[in-house]
Amino acid sequence: MSSSNDEYQTPFNSRYCSKQMKQLFSPRRRFSTWRQLWTWLAEAERELGLDISDEAIIQMRSNITIQDEEFPIIAEEERRRRHDVMAHVHGFGLKAPKAAGIIHLGATSCYCTDNADLIFLRDGLDLILPRLAVVIQKLSDFARQWKDQPCLGYTHGQPAQLTTVGKRACLWIQDLLMDLRNIERAKYDLRFRGVKGATGTQATFLSLFKGDHSKVEELDELVTYKAGFESHFIITSQTYSRKIDLDVLNALGSFGATCERIFGDVRRLASLKELEEPFEAEQIGSSAMAYKRNPMRSERVCSLGRKLQNLPMDAIQTYAHQWFERTLDDSAIRRISLPESFLCADALLQILDNVVAGFVVYPAVIRRRMHEELPFMATENIIMALYEKGISRQDAHEEIRVLSQQASDTVKKEGKDNDLVERIRRTKFFEPIIGELDHLLDPSTFVGRAPQQVERFTGPGGEVQRALEKYGEALKDRGTVHLSV
Repeated sequence: MSSSNDEYQTPFNSRYCSKQMKQLFSPRRRFSTWRQLWTWLAEAERELGLDISDEAIIQMRSNITIQDEEFPIIAEEERRRRHDVMAHVHGFGLKAPKAAGIIHLGATSCYCTDNADLIFLRDGLDLILPRLAVVIQKLSDFARQWKDQPCLGYTHGQPAQLTTVGKRACLWIQDLLMDLRNIERAKYDLRFRGVKGATGTQATFLSLFKGDHSKVEELDELVTYKAGFESHFIITSQTYSRKIDLDVLNALGSFGATCERIFGDVRRLASLKELEEPFEAEQIGSSAMAYKRNPMRSERVCSLGRKLQNLPMDAIQTYAHQWFERTLDDSAIRRISLPESFLCADALLQILDNVVAGFVVYPAVIRRRMHEELPFMATENIIMALYEKGISRQDAHEEIRVLSQQASDTVKKEGKDNDLVERIRRTKFFEPIIGELDHLLDPSTFVGRAPQQVERFTGPGGEVQRALEKYGEALKDRGTVHLSV
């Protein structure tokens, strides 16, 4: 006998995603939502005077959730009719025979398929936004914890002026806040397609209501209200504009790019042994090299982030290639790209939550690497200290330039430690400031306002707190996500 193990299973479903997101895009949720939409339509039509019986409404309401035994019956009907919506109209009619004649009354297929997709987009974003807020809050906690820890900054991939571990984390947070705003905008811009008919003109509904335009408009409003949307599109074709998909997937794709950007940094810091993702006691880092602690979760983030940032291209091309009031070349690709975008974003948030909550910082390694470069970075401080003692800046610059070149050769050609400070201590020219050297080399004097910037950004009344205020309930319950793989 065959089993699910004999067929391809998407890793989103089998390995990476939350139960809630998998259920949202499940066949049962999709087809039950179609039934709910047909029920809302029948209820609204009856409220506006069409002859639809109480028994029909009761039977529809009682059979909205599609049962396992119905799937093969409907699948056989679709095989015969070659039309998924009509197969489900037939299946719903079998469960609600009193309603069989009025299910889908006046509607076109996109009444259920497109409105259902808009519901899934809305509900999917409702799952993503609070989870992203939790990740931002946890990263903010990390930033505040390490706001005073100096570390090497890098420009062009080369050691540069010092920053702090917490300040660097704030760079990541700032980008995630942009994603939060983008995704919020995509959600708040969503509207219901509503009740529009075959080409969006509402002609069939106008006929049903004997030319009463006000009742057609009221029908649109009623179904929109029942679906939980604040408004609907006045103008549609047979479908809602596929530019809506493009807006939503662009916001999610941008988040995917942020994930790869941040965790590229995390992976580089792991290679430097300054920062690590959490590593369980029995975790295996490499099948061959037992000592290794590969940043596998961070690498997974980069991999899935790359996938997510490429999915908007599906929506871009699908939107651009639509003809007139609609073509069906959008259908198959949307069945794949819409769920995959949400599942991919969900998977990324699962990993981000887990990793960010367990970041491990190694201050001793950070200090060692910092002190390898700090003498060179301190040269300007030393020159200025000499100037304040009445020594020519040009003379000071030349003296320290010569010693710096000698120390650099020691590091690069001989593989030894940076001995610039020792050379300075041994050189008579620098005697006026020898007593100040320790202070001039104190890393905390090289980080500028980094700690204060972290406080202002993440602290009470700061930008982070203001952005997360609306997610207060989600932030109260923010235990660490446990990954199964």
